[in-house]
Amino acid sequence: MNGSDSPASDHPVTRRAVLGGLIGAGVCTLDSGIAFAAPPGFDQWREGFRARALARGVSEGTYIRVMSRIEPDMSVFEKLRKQPEFNEQLWQYINRRVSDWRLTAGKVALRKYDALFTRIERDFGVARGTLLALWGVESAFGDPLVQKNHMRPVFPSLAALAWNEPRRKKYWETELINALRIVDKGWSTPEEMRGSWAGAMGHTQWMPEVWLNVGIDYDGDGRVSPFGRPDDALGSTARYLVNRGKYRRGEHWGYEVRGASNVKAPAQSYERWAAAGVTRADGQPFPRPGDRAQLWTPVAGGPSFLLGPNFYAVRSYNPSMNYALAIVHLGDRILGGGPFVQPFPGSERALTLAELQELQTRLTQAGFDTGGTDGRVGNDTMQAVRDFQTRTGLAPADGYPGLKVLARLRQGL
Repeated sequence: MNGSDSPASDHPVTRRAVLGGLIGAGVCTLDSGIAFAAPPGFDQWREGFRARALARGVSEGTYIRVMSRIEPDMSVFEKLRKQPEFNEQLWQYINRRVSDWRLTAGKVALRKYDALFTRIERDFGVARGTLLALWGVESAFGDPLVQKNHMRPVFPSLAALAWNEPRRKKYWETELINALRIVDKGWSTPEEMRGSWAGAMGHTQWMPEVWLNVGIDYDGDGRVSPFGRPDDALGSTARYLVNRGKYRRGEHWGYEVRGASNVKAPAQSYERWAAAGVTRADGQPFPRPGDRAQLWTPVAGGPSFLLGPNFYAVRSYNPSMNYALAIVHLGDRILGGGPFVQPFPGSERALTLAELQELQTRLTQAGFDTGGTDGRVGNDTMQAVRDFQTRTGLAPADGYPGLKVLARLRQGL
């Protein structure tokens, strides 16, 4: 039921009095009944913001339901200022994301949701490998432990940012209004809407604007949701890649290539690249020689790639070349492809699942908090590695959980 259809909407004067009373008193009440004082200035902002939200179509009933009892999550400002920076080299970045755990879990997800991926490929033309990789990187294939342990209520975060983050204030205000409109539509509840500190939610980490404007009810349950069954999340993500990323049906993202070191040319067809002596690194022919691609060598001496439009469609999801390369490579690997033929300079192989679990276990036993020993590497594990590297003088202290760190841990140092 939409908030505007609720019985409370029959009494706007009463609702204004309730909200105004709470704001005027400078006190909010949590579900537990505990009262707290709002930070200075928040009450006044909330009172002024109400008019903007209502002008954008949010019902007053929803505004009262969500905003009258909200406490801004002030920890977001610390996270905004001190986002983890580990200065990863590209090969380290890719190894962490194209991990043994993700390859195994991705193949399980592929088997379990084969019919869903077949439907998406038919409806949108987006290859299953791309969606699997996005899903795996964004939420570990919807693992509920990620939702439970690493996500937080988004309304307190968005309210804090909309109120007191000056650099992108309009953006955060708009996202808060979008989140309120989602509740107004009856698609979700404030309690269900848990996500990152910046407000991204669900299987494929939608911001409220994406949820509201791109999301589709792909499972036919009457609402659009990035939570629960993955149908809406994956179907809508495919729609996003097509509508906003201009994803092209039937085209591969690109290929690792050889023979490109002395070739300088703008984007052109694979056929013309081949005529110039550029070939696929795996020795296979280009299956669609008329498609166009452009050359990219991200690190001198490392692998080179011909990138088609679908690589940039993936990049539209996160404006990072490294992110896009990790996604498309992970997708290929889940579907049976091999590692890059040409290694990155100075790179080492990725640890196996068992080796990562051993590394995490040894770090934990040495007093470093890895946040778990499941073979999945997040910021906790990387911080633990960096602390261990610093303590033992293992340079560089880059937080990368690799073979050198594991060898030092096995030495008991």
